[in-house]
Order: sequence, then C-alpha cells, then structure tokens
Amino acid sequence: MIEDTLKQLGFNDKETSVYLATLQHGKLVPNDIAKLTQINRTTVYSTAKELVKKGVLIEDLGGSTRSFLAVPPKQFEQLIKKEEEKLENRKIMTMRAIRELGAYEQEAKYTVPKIVFVEEQDIEAHLYKQAAIWNESIIERKAEYWGFQDSSFVEHYQKWIDWYWSEEPTTEKISLKLLSTVEAEKIKKKKYDRRQIKFWKKAKDFSATTWIMGDYITSIVTNTKPHYLVEIYDQNLAHNMRQVYKGLWAELFVDKKKK
Repeated sequence: MIEDTLKQLGFNDKETSVYLATLQHGKLVPNDIAKLTQINRTTVYSTAKELVKKGVLIEDLGGSTRSFLAVPPKQFEQLIKKEEEKLENRKIMTMRAIRELGAYEQEAKYTVPKIVFVEEQDIEAHLYKQAAIWNESIIERKAEYWGFQDSSFVEHYQKWIDWYWSEEPTTEKISLKLLSTVEAEKIKKKKYDRRQIKFWKKAKDFSATTWIMGDYITSIVTNTKPHYLVEIYDQNLAHNMRQVYKGLWAELFVDKKKK
C-alpha cells in the first residue's frame, strides 16, 4: 500500500526502497542500504542523491563515510508547499510569456485569412456562438455592422435576429447599417433603435446576406436549398469591404439628403 502511495507522489521503485530502508533503520551508509534493498551500491548512491533533491533524505557529510537519513514523514507537508510555490512561479512566468508574445503577434504585418464553411444544419448554432465574437471585433475596430441582407434570411432566422438585438448583452454597443431588398420591408417584424435597414430597389439580384463585422466577413445563402454560410476572418478584406458599403450608403442616402 505504502509503495503505491509513494508512487503517486512521484517515487520510482528504487527510490521507494531506499527511502523506506533509511526510514526503518535510521542513518545508513550506501553499503548498508545496498544490502537491505538488494540494489547495487552505485545505484543506491545516485538514487539517494535524487531523494536528497526531493527533500526526503538528508545527506550527512560529518562522518568519515557519507551516510543518509530519512526526513520524518510529518515533514512531507513541506514538499507540498514547495510544489505549490513552483506552480505559482510557473503560472506567473506563463502569464508573462503570454503578454510578451502578444507584442510579437500584434507586430505581424498580416495574417493568413481564415475561412469557415458551415452547412445548413449548423448555421443557427454558428450564429449564436459567433455573435459575441463578431461584436467584440466590431467594437475593437470602432466600426459599425455593415452589409446587405437578403429578405429570405429574415424569414428563416427571425428568432435569432430578435435574440441578437434583445438578449445578446454585447450588442448594446453595436449599431447596424444594412442594405436590403424592398421585399424585406414586408417581413421586418420588429424595429430596433440601433438597426438601420435601407431598402434598395436596385438590389433585386442580390442572392446572399453579407455582413462585415469588424475583421469578419460572413455570407449566408438562404434563398435556395441547402442553405450555407461562408465566413472569412481577415482584417484587410473586411476593411476594404466596409469602405465599399460605407461609400455606397453615403451615396444612396446621406448625399441625397444634402441635395
């Protein structure tokens, strides 16, 4: 039983034999330990030195021959404290490494675009899972939620739209500007203050909802079966598409008001 317990504490078989021999018989020289444990003297000495490092044996250099003495079991609690200190130091160094490595990551000139394809049965779960992530990226870029919304998306995912604007907490800081088809006005069931959808008659040939959300570009095809979603995570592509929609919005609606 004690052998199994010591093994759980990190002792190997030879270390267990050497420690138990010294604990039972008191201070011993390597030759005596070798006789008691049936382990050759050279191995006994190297094993005892490892146990000294672990803090469970004491090496006595005061006599004419080196000898070893077992640390009383009650002092094993000190071993736990040492391990806790090591773990705490490792935690501190890990957090420091994360901060310092983050600086290298931020200095990167570009990142490889990440592309995700989502099939119809997984789209709804993806929308709920990604909402806070998209919002975080929008806020980080100090941007708005831009794009185009196909009317068929509203038909199929009105429940998610209502959840996004009324229950997702990170949406409180989000404002949205989307172009859409005239038909979408007929099925726009609820109005949310931070959501602006302008109905563009010339957009009849658009066949996919496309959003630019911070560094994310997400397109969702819902007017044909099967539905599917394609998402690209790329800062440069998202920035350029956002500029296109901002310019189009200004040309169609803002500049028209000034005339």
